[in-house]
Amino acid sequence: MRHEHLVTAKQLSREDVETVLDRAAEIAANPAAVRERHADKLLGLLFFEPSTRTKMSFETAIKRLGGDIVDMGSVESSSVKKGESLADTVRVIEGYADALVLRHPRQGSAQMASEFVDVPLVNAGDGAGHHPTQTLLDLYTMREAADGLDDLTVGIMGDLKYGRTVHSLANVLTNFDVRQHFISPESLKLPRSVRYDLHEAGAKVREHTDLKTILPELDVLYVTRIQRERFPDENEYHAIAGEYQIDADTLEDADDELVVMHPLPRVDEIEPEIDDTEHAHYFEQAHNGVPVRMALLDLLLTNERGDEE
Repeated sequence: MRHEHLVTAKQLSREDVETVLDRAAEIAANPAAVRERHADKLLGLLFFEPSTRTKMSFETAIKRLGGDIVDMGSVESSSVKKGESLADTVRVIEGYADALVLRHPRQGSAQMASEFVDVPLVNAGDGAGHHPTQTLLDLYTMREAADGLDDLTVGIMGDLKYGRTVHSLANVLTNFDVRQHFISPESLKLPRSVRYDLHEAGAKVREHTDLKTILPELDVLYVTRIQRERFPDENEYHAIAGEYQIDADTLEDADDELVVMHPLPRVDEIEPEIDDTEHAHYFEQAHNGVPVRMALLDLLLTNERGDEE
């Protein structure tokens, strides 16, 4: 990796992505090869928002590399509750750990925090900003399921306005030969800033309100949750959410090899009847967080201590 910190998906070149994914594939094939590689390393977890998959997979990843964690714990039980600034918090915890993982509700917080620390810092989600490690495991899942990342047609559906996983994935996919389609209600379309970034990267933004019009062309369908909390009117939410749910009938016109993904947690946007079909890859996607984050930590910690690759 060329980076000291990973704070935004925009940092990731095609070479960066392939380096991490290739290392993840090596680790998945032979986990024992890295089992005590970082036995002296501690990973600091600073989660200012709830998390299940991201937090637990980072903890699993460092422990499978032989290291351990120091966990800030809940905001309510930390000095943040007393008014401590994020800058002070990260500067204190970098003294206890060899790398930091930060999740924070404020967009841009990871970039700001990275300017105050000398150990590697990884953004685990900053508000509606970016979630670069989710993107790496998404791409790993996509590559394994679709046998590569080039010449793919990918549909991204749901809350495209506030979904940080969407913003990260869309940006990084511009490094590959991928046709991207975005399916959402008018009120939850891609933000103008994200569309601008995609256009600047040479991508053509194709936006739809109806999945049916594009479904037969898709190799991958990436589904995200329509966020109820964004709607002031509960009836409006139900009217929209019902149009963006996937069930067996929805997929009748899909390609037999369509890969259905979801960053989780899901609510009702993918019916459980899809779980046992060949289309479903979202639980495998969640499991892939461990080898991918192992690979990323291995690369960052190796560079941090100056070892040869």
